[in-house]
Amino acid sequence: MFYPFEPSKANSYCLKLISALNNGNVFFKQITKESDSRKNQGVMIGCLVCRDKNGNEKILYALSGISKELSLVSSFLQEDFVFVPPIVDAKKINEALFKNDDLIHELTDKINELKKSKIPNDEKSNANLKELVETRRKLTDESLLNVFSLYEFTRFDGKNISLNQIIQNHGNKLPPTGTGDCCAPKLLSYAFKNELIPLSMDEIYFGPDTSTKKNGNSYAPCDERCGFILPEILGLEIIYRDENIIVVNKQSGVLSVPGRGEDKQDCIVSRVKRLFPDCINQPSVHRLDMETSGVMVLAFTEQAHKELNRAFENRLVQKKYEAYLDGILEKSDGMLSPKKGEKSGEIKLKFRLDVDNRPHQIYDEVYGKEGITLWQNCGVVIYKNPCTNQSKKVTKVIYTPLTGRTHQLRLVSSDIHGFNLPIIGDTLYGHCEQGQRLMLHAFYLSFNHPITGELMEFTVPFSDSSL
Repeated sequence: MFYPFEPSKANSYCLKLISALNNGNVFFKQITKESDSRKNQGVMIGCLVCRDKNGNEKILYALSGISKELSLVSSFLQEDFVFVPPIVDAKKINEALFKNDDLIHELTDKINELKKSKIPNDEKSNANLKELVETRRKLTDESLLNVFSLYEFTRFDGKNISLNQIIQNHGNKLPPTGTGDCCAPKLLSYAFKNELIPLSMDEIYFGPDTSTKKNGNSYAPCDERCGFILPEILGLEIIYRDENIIVVNKQSGVLSVPGRGEDKQDCIVSRVKRLFPDCINQPSVHRLDMETSGVMVLAFTEQAHKELNRAFENRLVQKKYEAYLDGILEKSDGMLSPKKGEKSGEIKLKFRLDVDNRPHQIYDEVYGKEGITLWQNCGVVIYKNPCTNQSKKVTKVIYTPLTGRTHQLRLVSSDIHGFNLPIIGDTLYGHCEQGQRLMLHAFYLSFNHPITGELMEFTVPFSDSSL
């Protein structure tokens, strides 16, 4: 993951704590029985520097895992700090694992014995091994779910979200063991629960060097565990951030900018401003439809906003989208559907707002504004409905819009003057079944940095359990 907050200030506090550990002013207190395999293992030390509602600075510390806590010999730390405990204590986790623990160990022993004794290419032996492994997997998954059901985090908006709900949001894909026990989710959940504003966050590895970590080095939150839950806690998946801009992977179902009415105020802009209160009042420079996911850039400063606006207006920003059309493109009957063997091309169509049916757009050769789109047919893939589990053949298409007309790509796909083959899950121009989403994702964005002029390129693959 990319550092969600600037790390330098938190880094200095982490180093101060490590110095105190080395000097004996602070030590680790073991709060669970330590296994032989875990003795002398290192630990991640995390720090989150926050600001409370009165403008006072608060320092939060946390350790990775559930087995250790910090204990002070003296009051060497002058700052106002809090040690954040695990989300769930070890006793409750052990209780959740107890039901299947003995049986999982028995199955493991049987599997190991069978592996040693089985005859190569013996069908019966292979079948028995496969059955044992599958039985163990089901029990392990059940134990994991028992543990995960204990975890609940406080989000950016002060609301709680369970790890089970996060798992559902990921298409019921189970994260690794230990998810929720890293420093970052502990620190952020505590901060949001206590109405603190995060300012700086860092994690430093403390312990013997390993193949992946070096003592005293800083590391961003991990992809496999923190990457699974932090976007849900923060409300944003941050893929880049500096003092001038922020780039996020917008989730489907969230507005880009505020809409009309109190119920439409939650959006990417409001979430950015909540997490980064020093941001300008109007940080947006472009938008994605609510149902579309993908890469968005926003400005933190007026100068960055001005330069990014200029880049979008002058078509100096390149965007690419991944879309899944509801059928086979070669068999579609739109006026601009590809001819046999045609794999790419350009479409120019004129559309305008349908004033009697907002927010729909309609084809209008006379009064419409021209939208220009490059397309590439990437072939037929299998799509599985997330609710019915029924599968069907659909077409993957890469769109590169050269203009930024409202619903441009959805219309190119669905309108009879284009392909006449709507994008899966399109509630406006196609058909959306229960559990589906619009299968349109802005996977690529490139532009020159508004302050430094450096070329910035971001690619975020489409991740959906239906594909």
